[in-house]
Amino acid sequence: MVLDLKQIFDITGEKKSFDYSLDLSDYPFYGTKPFVTPVHIAGDVQNRAGVVNLSYTVQFTLKLACDRCLCEFFRDYEKSFSAVVVRDENTDHDEYAVAPDSMLDMDALAVSDIVLDLPSKQLCSEDCKGLCPVCGKDLNHEICQCQQHEIDPRLKVLGDLLK
Repeated sequence: MVLDLKQIFDITGEKKSFDYSLDLSDYPFYGTKPFVTPVHIAGDVQNRAGVVNLSYTVQFTLKLACDRCLCEFFRDYEKSFSAVVVRDENTDHDEYAVAPDSMLDMDALAVSDIVLDLPSKQLCSEDCKGLCPVCGKDLNHEICQCQQHEIDPRLKVLGDLLK
């Protein structure tokens, strides 16, 4: 969705609200296409004393694979974002949202904010035990009998000094 903000930039106190859904089911992220629900985006743009402020929230569900145990899980997200909107593209500040010709591409901004805000490591739970490095069993559901105290052969000489 592209927001026409010409009237917002020109009139102090002017406000514009928006509420829509963005389909990202084909958007590649984390090596897959994790967006299982449309991203619901709602917010407003307001001119306060000549400064145009944007604030919005996003809600969506991702289908992910745990980085420790590789099990698939679903996670619901609700995130809030805000930015100052400017017309000039020659700004060096990342906290500004640029609206050239008073047109703001809300879809591109929302996708960028979402991608930058998501954690780089996804875990099914904070206490996920992961996979056994020897046999590959999921330690959240099974107990393996592997020898867990194998010493890296490069460090074996140091282990011999401790004996």
